[in-house]
Amino acid sequence: MLNQINLSRIDLNLLVLFEVVMEERHVGRSAERLNLSPSAISHGLGRLRTVLGDPLFLKTPKGVVPTNRAEELAPAITDVLTRIRGIVASTEPFDPARSTRRFTIGAPDGVSAVFLPPLLDVLAKTAPAVAVSIRQLLPRQGEPNPDLAWRDALSDLEARAMDIAIIPNGAFPARFAYRLLYHEDFVVAARAGHPFVSDANLHNYCAAQHLVVSHSGDAHGFVDNVLAEQGLSRRVALTVPNFMFALAVLSRSDLISALPRRFVAEHAARFGVVGVDATLPLGRFDLNIVTPRVALGDAGLAWLVSLLAQVGPAVPTAAN
Repeated sequence: MLNQINLSRIDLNLLVLFEVVMEERHVGRSAERLNLSPSAISHGLGRLRTVLGDPLFLKTPKGVVPTNRAEELAPAITDVLTRIRGIVASTEPFDPARSTRRFTIGAPDGVSAVFLPPLLDVLAKTAPAVAVSIRQLLPRQGEPNPDLAWRDALSDLEARAMDIAIIPNGAFPARFAYRLLYHEDFVVAARAGHPFVSDANLHNYCAAQHLVVSHSGDAHGFVDNVLAEQGLSRRVALTVPNFMFALAVLSRSDLISALPRRFVAEHAARFGVVGVDATLPLGRFDLNIVTPRVALGDAGLAWLVSLLAQVGPAVPTAAN
């Protein structure tokens, strides 16, 4: 804990500086974000090192890395700054029409490709100077429990690496607030005119050549588990790292793939790809807007969460 003497030697801007350097891991990029010179960042870090009695950040050829002490301090400093931002936001109402804030939203690419078009439409009309950064979120590899597979995203939320996560979790710790964005299920996607489209049955599904979206290249997906329960299997001929790439490949091949229904409805037509209802139960899940409860004291963030919840029902629902 900081003692009274040290508190008299520190100002809030140094904590903000610490937070930004933790996120950027680079003095130059931190300087750009804070509209300061690199030397000012270095000077501020020097003051923090004196107050906290630790090097905090160590230089590397690619930037800086935090010390163990810096990693320990980061959650507490983030919490302090979040509370202060909430106090300021409560006294200075957020005006989206005039705001120039940048918000970072994390989501799997098959999800961000669905909510982003209607969100951008609304922002263009109501908050033209607000900027958005999208982070690609991936489940933890090899984690069989779906509620644990996204715990890295929750850690990033608490570390303020992003403002909002949109993930298919079903359960969240009490310190997180969440709202439904939309329900999702799967269809089988294939190029228009593919024989499977006109004769979509389980036998033809298993006999077809399959494409699986897998960032790691692992060809075993959740569909294989569903098939195995029925004593069935399929051949995965190709894996690709993202959903848009999947549509591009499907449009020029005889492969088929189980893809999220709303994603297919939003983007498949321009690739000449169509979706048909799956011939086996592939499950249904909720996509939730998640943020730390304490962060909702920030009026701007609360506004964005509300806006996302509003555009959620506007995304496409049909894929056939």
